[in-house]
Amino acid sequence: VDLGLSVKWATYNIGASKPEEYGDYFAWGETEPKDTYDWSTYKWCNGSYNTQTKYNTISSYGTVDNKTTLEPEDDAARTNWGGSWRMPTDKEWTELRTECTWTWTTQNGENGRKVTGPNGNSIFLPAAGCRYRSSLLYVGSYGYYWSSSLTTENPNDAWYMDFNSDNVLRNYYVIRYFGQPVRPVCD
Repeated sequence: VDLGLSVKWATYNIGASKPEEYGDYFAWGETEPKDTYDWSTYKWCNGSYNTQTKYNTISSYGTVDNKTTLEPEDDAARTNWGGSWRMPTDKEWTELRTECTWTWTTQNGENGRKVTGPNGNSIFLPAAGCRYRSSLLYVGSYGYYWSSSLTTENPNDAWYMDFNSDNVLRNYYVIRYFGQPVRPVCD
């Protein structure tokens, strides 16, 4: 959907077939959903927060490679949908947050945010919650959506969009092994 921004936004999440469906949940930098989301199952470490093997900027967290943006082979949008689809950057989520109108609403029985761009077109982001260990949390109350951007302050975290019925925030307080939905973009 062209919202009048720098990129076009997909109408639904990866793993969904309609805008209100949650779709799949991905750990940051992983391209397949799984049953358990924690350090022991996270692809880019050796079982703990201080044994990271990729996307790390601080030596006390593991092997430093100074990569702060997901490579195409680690981008859930690119690997699942192909073509020019990719995960949005932190900058693109910020543009969506600051340049659009966000309205808490219900679509086909699912809570979420209708996001209306400067040109009047809109998308719906369901409040799909997140996955932690084997639990699905905050469904219907919160939306958490990954960006492709690592935080350099703490390489345990990556930037994401966070919303509920009261707020729409840029955030990085969810550890990157958590499972969150992905809403693709393309140029």
